Amino acid sequence: MNIDVPLVTVRNCRQAYHKEASADLIVLDNVELTLHAGEIVGLLGRSGSGKSTLLRIVSGLLKPTSGEVKWRGEKLTGPAAGVAMVFQSFALFPWLTVQENVALGLEALGVKPAEREERTEDAIDLIGLGGYDTAYPKELSGGMRQRVGLARALVVHPDLLLMDEPFSALDVLTAETLRTDLIDLWMDKKLPVKSILMVTHNIEEAVLMCDRVLVFSSNPGRVAHELTVPFAHPRNRFDPAFRQMVDDIYGIMTRRVAKPAVPTAVATGFATPLHPVGTNVMAGLLETLSNPPYDGRADLPALAAALQYEADELLPLGETLSLLGFAVLEEGDLILTDIGRKFAEAETEDRKVIFAEQLRAHVPLVSAIRTVLDQRSNHRAAAVRFRDELEDHMSPEYAEETLRTVIAWGRYAELYEYDEEAQQFGLEEEDEEED
Repeated sequence: MNIDVPLVTVRNCRQAYHKEASADLIVLDNVELTLHAGEIVGLLGRSGSGKSTLLRIVSGLLKPTSGEVKWRGEKLTGPAAGVAMVFQSFALFPWLTVQENVALGLEALGVKPAEREERTEDAIDLIGLGGYDTAYPKELSGGMRQRVGLARALVVHPDLLLMDEPFSALDVLTAETLRTDLIDLWMDKKLPVKSILMVTHNIEEAVLMCDRVLVFSSNPGRVAHELTVPFAHPRNRFDPAFRQMVDDIYGIMTRRVAKPAVPTAVATGFATPLHPVGTNVMAGLLETLSNPPYDGRADLPALAAALQYEADELLPLGETLSLLGFAVLEEGDLILTDIGRKFAEAETEDRKVIFAEQLRAHVPLVSAIRTVLDQRSNHRAAAVRFRDELEDHMSPEYAEETLRTVIAWGRYAELYEYDEEAQQFGLEEEDEEED
């Protein structure tokens, strides 16, 4: 293979899912990616931005709706040879030992038993699990199970290692240890791979590990920015330049982007999935923002560190507060609005009134539910009516999540009741009497 030929080339990649009687659901749009040997590249973005979908396309497990994917200079038409993947969920077989789990890939490739045993033992030793060959997954900690998943991927000596949020299911200290060990092996050229492509929602993780970072925007997923990480390994997360780059990426991920015009059919306000953010969490953050040391304005990286939140947890929360008019996201800062401060300083019942007003003003789905309930003589409406309309504009999973979110928000605001068994919205008796 010509060393100048990239391992992976993705051009004009688009992934859409056809939905009957409505516009296609576009997950990825016009994505470009080039991956060379000798580099670690991170795909950074919030949940739902299509990062994991792109990983499956690169692996050859998913054919894009349109666009071109090349593996080592040749058009990819199926699963790529020389690619292995590490998953977030470990994906181990509980009835197999560590050794047997690691050897699975070699068995599939038809490697002879003697070589298979030698390579399996080498991989287990490489990732620090020597002595655990005969242990079963239930005997291992989460970090050890992820090491088994890593060994299983490395044992086949792939040219490209794909990693889909490999540390997100681990506690903070275990994840940090595994990241450090992986980078040490990479820098010492002990990993039998040419390149690593990893999906992450952790900004510090991306800057700590990667040579390049592709920042994805959402709905649909696009590469909004590509950044080169200029720091040599090992990297110091407390270095001012490192902290500045983390700040800059937070700024990029909270920057307002002008949205293209949308067809009238989706201008109903049902087109945007809602984050499943609880009202108690919102109230707690608004109180935190209104008090010292923030006094109405917080730098997101500092706030994330203080609250022990990751970007994928804090940004949806900030976006929800912004959607409801309680705060504004601006270049990496979260700024309290006047109504947000009023909410933070109000008593419980007054908070409910404020929250109800903001819901009806800023969340069309909530307003639509309440309007239907007010207009009907029995003040009842089946949830399926609204679920079906949501599914015209988003995946069933996002539709269900959005519906569950407005159920919780509307209940808190006392705008309506919800009968879980009947899956039906309704008004409280007091509201019916007022009508």
